[in-house]
Amino acid sequence: MNREEKEEEEEIVCLDASFFMNDNYRLTTFTFGSQVIELLCLHSASTDFDLTGQLVWPGALLLNDYLAKNAEMLKGCSIIELGSGVGVTGILCSKFCPQLLLTDHNDEVLKILKKNIELCASSENPNCCAGKREKQKNTKCGQMFILRHTDIFLLHAELAAEKLEWGNSDHIDQILQRYSRGFDLILGADIYILQSSVPLLFDTVERLLHVRGGQCKFILAYVSRTKTMDSLIMKQAAEHGMRMVEVTGTRSVVGNHEGVIFEVALQ
Repeated sequence: MNREEKEEEEEIVCLDASFFMNDNYRLTTFTFGSQVIELLCLHSASTDFDLTGQLVWPGALLLNDYLAKNAEMLKGCSIIELGSGVGVTGILCSKFCPQLLLTDHNDEVLKILKKNIELCASSENPNCCAGKREKQKNTKCGQMFILRHTDIFLLHAELAAEKLEWGNSDHIDQILQRYSRGFDLILGADIYILQSSVPLLFDTVERLLHVRGGQCKFILAYVSRTKTMDSLIMKQAAEHGMRMVEVTGTRSVVGNHEGVIFEVALQ
């Protein structure tokens, strides 16, 4: 081995993937209207850009404030949330509606999401009951529906967490096999960090909207950070045959940026 090869070898640093992860979660209290939620989340970002879901983003606070003020729209609805992160929006919605599926693409984020569902279940909150993991087949028990599957964590009132990569046909097909009637509402907040993910996001939303046609809508809490992303969101919605309507009175400043709620539906 010559001197240059030896020096190059000495410069190689091998780091375990966990080096880039921050799992210093803190129990944090959030208040939305009359609803108080406690959950685990990070207060600072992980060094792994893919783990943005460990934080509660400004858009989630915007969406939750809107939903808390308009809780009537949630009653009796089945809901799927995209990019759920630590679950702050889904757990709020569980106080008002009977069926929620919370999704995220990252396995580490799904772990903390499931912990927060467990935390909700163990609290004194009457809308959350004890849950457990199951590994066999689908079962119905009174009003409680228990999906038994290795990739699903489910609670009373059908509060569930599942992996969903946007644009992944297998993941979407599996969800629609189990929820064949689709969903009344699709929720998303601050879920468009990478430009490359935006077309896949709208591919996924389009498939979910088509199950119910005009009876389903996508509620998006959007925080404007760059003009490029603003244009891309609008362009992708139009290319996927959707109309985006700003909800009157929702435009506000969140996290030093302008945020707004959009209702998105098929044209």
